[in-house]
Amino acid sequence: MPMRDMIRRLLFSMPMVCAAVVALGIAGAAAQEGNVGEARPWQMGFQDAFSPVMQEIHQFHALLLVIITTIVVLVLALLGFIIVRFNAKRNPVPSKTSHNTLLEVVWTIVPVIVLVVIAIPSLKLLYHSGRTPQADLTLKVTGHQWYWTYNYPDQGDFSFDSIPIPEGDLKPGQPRLLAVDNPVVVPVGATVQVLVNSDDVIHSWAVPSLGLKKDATPGRTNETWFRADVPGVFYGMCSELCGVNHYFMPIEVHALPKAEFDAWVEKAKEQFATNSHSPVRLAANGSQDAAR
Repeated sequence: MPMRDMIRRLLFSMPMVCAAVVALGIAGAAAQEGNVGEARPWQMGFQDAFSPVMQEIHQFHALLLVIITTIVVLVLALLGFIIVRFNAKRNPVPSKTSHNTLLEVVWTIVPVIVLVVIAIPSLKLLYHSGRTPQADLTLKVTGHQWYWTYNYPDQGDFSFDSIPIPEGDLKPGQPRLLAVDNPVVVPVGATVQVLVNSDDVIHSWAVPSLGLKKDATPGRTNETWFRADVPGVFYGMCSELCGVNHYFMPIEVHALPKAEFDAWVEKAKEQFATNSHSPVRLAANGSQDAAR
């Protein structure tokens, strides 16, 4: 096949390939059933968005996908044109042109414009995710090697540890290494202020479907926020390499209607009033490695 025909076919197929990739990403996200923030096998693209911040992340990602696809197609088209138009066969005597003022101005200004187009929504997203609105409740998160402790100072100041459920005790529908014995529970539609810290090494409290990722740093309290817009169960995990049992720090967040959340708070006040929280619970929940 002549080189020119190959290039034309490649250029013609590029938009279809890009469209197929986008379609697969959308299909992967749409494959999630119900309001469950969890990665799926063979999923492409982000998890579904269940918070305002994650919705903005989706929008920003879509904008970047359009920009980068356009740049790739444009550069590929220019390369194809140069290969066909300026090859040695068609130009036995090469041009001696070394400068083109207009072209150099254009290829300097256009990238600047592209960067400005990217910077505006990027800075907006950073501001929105970093500025906590007026909070309806506060959740304190403490990372340990290797489990999480949660405290509800506005609901009676009770605390509890959150440990992954051993594989042999999982119930149908509970994902391995993500389901926990004591999940975080929040009311739907409430703005939750999250205060994150650590008592040993750096951890990271991350729930992708809620647009959450904040480092837990020893000696420092970091702040973030989220709002679950619909009832559901949302999973995450420590996203900082914090040691040998790093995988043993999953996060499970339940968003409940206000009445159900209030009922859970009353039950939790009694359940966790006299509990002693200790890393020994890790061994009791089936992890011999974590007890060492």
